[in-house]
Amino acid sequence: MEYARKILVTGGAGFIGSNYLNKYVPLYPDYFFINVDMLTYAGRLENIHVSKNSNYIFEKEDIRDIAMLQSVFKKHKPTDIIHFAAETHVDRSIDGPSIFVETNVIGTHNLLILALEHKIQRFLHVSTDEVYGSLAEADKPFNTSSLLSPNSPYSASKAGSDMLVRSYNKTYGLNTIITRCSNNYGPYQDESKLIPKAILNALRGKEIPVYGRGENIRDWIYVEDHIDALDTAFHKGLSGKVYNVGGNSEVRNIEIVKKLLSMLGKNESLIEFVADRKGHDWRYAIDNQEIEKELGWKPKINLEKGLARTVEFFKKANLDSAK
Repeated sequence: MEYARKILVTGGAGFIGSNYLNKYVPLYPDYFFINVDMLTYAGRLENIHVSKNSNYIFEKEDIRDIAMLQSVFKKHKPTDIIHFAAETHVDRSIDGPSIFVETNVIGTHNLLILALEHKIQRFLHVSTDEVYGSLAEADKPFNTSSLLSPNSPYSASKAGSDMLVRSYNKTYGLNTIITRCSNNYGPYQDESKLIPKAILNALRGKEIPVYGRGENIRDWIYVEDHIDALDTAFHKGLSGKVYNVGGNSEVRNIEIVKKLLSMLGKNESLIEFVADRKGHDWRYAIDNQEIEKELGWKPKINLEKGLARTVEFFKKANLDSAK
């Protein structure tokens, strides 16, 4: 079959990538999706429900290995790239930053080299609001003109990859788009992250660790809203643009945990305040103005509805794991 597009999706077995594939592989039968994932701690093939679809294939490869990536490009001849693959856990980046530079910077550069060589039509790079650094409570939200000021090895490595993507657009004319998203939550998120950890620990009667006094503020977005923004940017975005993607839901970490405990009918005595993270950013907030005005995307799922869906997902996951 001749496909309208052949999209190489990196990190498709991870949290956001698997949600993207599960929704869009069935929605675009005239697109062929090549999922390239190394299956690290955060990548699980069981997250993917479309493995038997004829327009989907999986290749276990490491984006740090350009020779192996080259073989995937030659075999499948992709027309486009959607680049999710990244080391993302801030605590892990503090304990071992080298792998973050190798994957997020060198891995991204390998893809850019091959994108030029194979005349890729569009390169969508999925980044994070953490590249902007931290806000004070009175500050205006980050916009796409905000200076990059990353504070962790993770966010610094993502800022580095953003700059490489930008450079390939400006220097070589590669058709690139960068999206920077706020904190995601939803089905298939790794259990080390705040929301799934809080839900599962509460269900299991275990203490929920919260950094400092839990006063740090995050802008939360349900993962389905994020992947819809990515699909919109991929199809409608202008080459060379950066689009910020936020959920318009700024909440303190402690309030998120309390909301989840209330939903689960659990006591707040499960909260355990622990030593704060090194270099812990105080607040993130995103201005969605450009993607809303230019591309017509807005988040649809509010925090209450998104958390309720997430709680139900992890309740079922917890029951299934206990069988």
